[in-house]
Amino acid sequence: MIWESFLCQKVKTLNIMKKTGFRWEDVTVDNITVDDLDDESFKIFRREALRSKRMTEAELNISNEELLSKLKLLSNGKLKRSAVLLFYGDPSIVQVGSYVKIGKFGEHGTVEYHDDLEGSLISTADKIVDLIYLKYLKAKITYEHDRRVETYPYARNAIREEIYNAIAHNCYVYGTPIQIRIEEEQIIISNRCILPEGWTVETLMQPHDSIPYNPDIANVFYRAGYIETWGQGIQKICDECIALGTELPRYEILGTGIRVYFPALKSALIDWSKTPNRQDVGKNVGLEVGLAEKIIELISDNSEIKMSEMAEKLDVTTRTIEREMKKMRESGRVIRVGGKRYGHWEVE
Repeated sequence: MIWESFLCQKVKTLNIMKKTGFRWEDVTVDNITVDDLDDESFKIFRREALRSKRMTEAELNISNEELLSKLKLLSNGKLKRSAVLLFYGDPSIVQVGSYVKIGKFGEHGTVEYHDDLEGSLISTADKIVDLIYLKYLKAKITYEHDRRVETYPYARNAIREEIYNAIAHNCYVYGTPIQIRIEEEQIIISNRCILPEGWTVETLMQPHDSIPYNPDIANVFYRAGYIETWGQGIQKICDECIALGTELPRYEILGTGIRVYFPALKSALIDWSKTPNRQDVGKNVGLEVGLAEKIIELISDNSEIKMSEMAEKLDVTTRTIEREMKKMRESGRVIRVGGKRYGHWEVE
């Protein structure tokens, strides 16, 4: 009953907004000022907007308040909700559930490990794709003329585009986080949405106009180079999947939610039965999970590799490698046979 009452209230709110033409993101916030916003989020936006060439250095070399005004994120001198979602360190202050959940699911639907990205939308956009490809996915290693080739089971630019679309077009009024479910053979990205009247899945898959649900948020994401403004995002996603050789994603609308299913490239999936200590994957969340697996790959390629060489190849410090190797040796995952100079590593 409580959930039904909540949904009814949300529907009433959305109906009022539809009739008046007033958007949820346009409501101003009284208890947060420009000085309370996250400086790092502004730095990220300025860097990406300049890199995308969608704003000039002169346009960006202004105060944060002037920048917000230029981006239409202020109303009568007050921050809009959209400004808080985009640049405040804890956007849940204006709406609970304004974050992204990522989860790695095992064979029987159990969660092996997960992350909740609860910072500003800009900071989340800046880190989320790297986090997924470092921590949650594993590339299959092959060699072409002695050149090492890493192939991931999902087209990175396609996943990136869909995640950014979900963040920019999410209906935050429902208070439901964007969810990214990573399984063995598919990734499912879901968010709440309000499609333009008369639109269906078929409309999305055909050439269509760009009608963003959150125009202000979408504009900031466009300026940062995260999304397009001509309704070409889904076509770009499909093109990237075709280039990798995967099946096209499947879109599904369930009530007020939209889910996108990305099938994995079967030839790039890892045979985990041949990977040592699968149960250890996910015990240590964060960088260490991906780092440990990459170290195992390097040892598999060259059992005599030195830790300094590992550090150089993985672009981390030698101290980081030493710390990770210490944990792996203590757990019995790798062992050292022989001395430092002439010995080698073995994977258990």
